[in-house]
Amino acid sequence: MQKYEFPKGFKWGTATASYQIEGAVKQDGRTESIWDRFCQTPGNILHNDTGEVANDHYNRYKEDVALMKELGHTAYRFSVSWSRVLPDGIGKVNEKGLQFYSNLVDELIAAGIEPMLTIYHWDLPQVLQDRGGWQNPDSVKWFEEYSKVLFDKLGDRVKFWITLNEPYCTAFIGNYNGIHPPGLRDLGSAILVSYNLMLAHGAAVRLFRKMNLPGEIGITLNFTPAYPSTDSEDDKLVARYVDGLDVRWFVDAIFKGSFPQDLLELFKEKGISLPDFSEMSSITEKIDFLGVNYYFPTWHQYNKNSWPFCGDVVRRDIPHTDREWAIHPESFEKLLIRLKDEYDTPKMYITENGCSYNDVLTENGEILDYNRINYLSTHFKAVHSAIEKGIDIRGYMVWSLYDNFEWAFGRYSRFGIIYHDFETLKRTPKQSAYWLRDVIRSNGLD
Repeated sequence: MQKYEFPKGFKWGTATASYQIEGAVKQDGRTESIWDRFCQTPGNILHNDTGEVANDHYNRYKEDVALMKELGHTAYRFSVSWSRVLPDGIGKVNEKGLQFYSNLVDELIAAGIEPMLTIYHWDLPQVLQDRGGWQNPDSVKWFEEYSKVLFDKLGDRVKFWITLNEPYCTAFIGNYNGIHPPGLRDLGSAILVSYNLMLAHGAAVRLFRKMNLPGEIGITLNFTPAYPSTDSEDDKLVARYVDGLDVRWFVDAIFKGSFPQDLLELFKEKGISLPDFSEMSSITEKIDFLGVNYYFPTWHQYNKNSWPFCGDVVRRDIPHTDREWAIHPESFEKLLIRLKDEYDTPKMYITENGCSYNDVLTENGEILDYNRINYLSTHFKAVHSAIEKGIDIRGYMVWSLYDNFEWAFGRYSRFGIIYHDFETLKRTPKQSAYWLRDVIRSNGLD
């Protein structure tokens, strides 16, 4: 039987996001974020759930770190709540809020767990959204100021920094699809937001270098490989356009200093107003690593009535998770190889990968999530295969530590390796948590 052993020093752990787990939305000076406001509108979130309590991680972080240690984690990726640290978005620092993250970092280090800090994971302070949010060109300065507060306080201990998580979702899911806050449905606005996000990323990286901080800084992008559903030229063209937005848009900006030309031409044809993109060179600041989030691919067919790409998603007859996400680890390996071949990427970390299932407790109080174990096993092997082919991958953060507030899907969608009872807040490791512990101990799997 083949042994899949990972490189020495490979980092294993899980990932979370502040609004999804912290709760305590009005505690110790934290102010409203765009997710707090978005959740107030009935119909925005499944079952009208909110992150008001979530996992109460803000008050239970020591318990959670102890669980991570028990489960053998060597790294943990988390994000900071901007409005907890800067209640007005800029200006005066909320020392109690900032101290929480300092305490969390100390707790992780004491447990032998490497902190991997994401500066922005979608929860913009509402007070800044009221000033135009990421459409406002001042958002670049806002983000730089916020980053400096974190660098000043935590830069002596945090060695892995991620500027933005999935700017695609902030820009296009929030401003074009309207499924995330601010809930807009305007493609031109989404493109402007994507540009300002990239400018903010570049500004934070430059500041990090100027401050001569120890450690490394990068960005996390989500990639959804797009394939044609047939060999027809029309289907291929649709897949190419979708690939432009779902794969190439942000990685082109970072490594090539431009957004995909084929999409820019298409948007102009469709009458979309575009920014002047005059500061693209400031986006290409050298990063130390690329964070890769991968969950599933999509297949597409031509439909002349579908705007703007003239295509529809086609469901393939392959296994899917309960979120109807196709399970296709082959696409994961191909993506990692492609990123290296097309962009000459630096080292990479898998900063998110996982699956949602409607896990239930047995009569014995166990959660036998063998479907999740199978999903993770096949995806671990896909990454291992990429490493064997020369791709420099240094770590793997499973999404997620525990079931949490899963954005528009509320409490329904369970991604955790730890079962969370949303009423009692009890944490119960699933079978996958113990399986992952064994993988970490042996730094590999059979």
